[in-house]
Amino acid sequence: VQLVESGGGLVQAGGSLRLSCTASGSTFSTYIMGWFRQASGKEREFVAAVNWSGGSTRDADSVKGRFTVSRDNAKDTVYLQMNSLKPEDTAVYYCAADRRTYFTGNYYRDVIYDYWGQGTQVTVSS
Repeated sequence: VQLVESGGGLVQAGGSLRLSCTASGSTFSTYIMGWFRQASGKEREFVAAVNWSGGSTRDADSVKGRFTVSRDNAKDTVYLQMNSLKPEDTAVYYCAADRRTYFTGNYYRDVIYDYWGQGTQVTVSS
């Protein structure tokens, strides 16, 4: 599976961005898809994830109420809508695919994801 993120950029605090991640090469529609981010000098952290159908999602506490993960299986694409952005949201954002279909208790751990995109930079200015 190849994953390609897009949609990053520079935005002012309070603004919005929508990230996209398009998959190719395998059965995207059966995978859990996750978003992670890594700020400079920090460890990669979980942001959000969505199950195979889009009917169940998980969010990090730091983004609850501001970010929304969704997917369109017909387009092999997962999205991360980011609203009310803060400077602390500045990071490289990665999408990842977990070959399992349903969430387990480890959905927030990057080690369980099988495939990764190259990342897209999001910078939020104050």
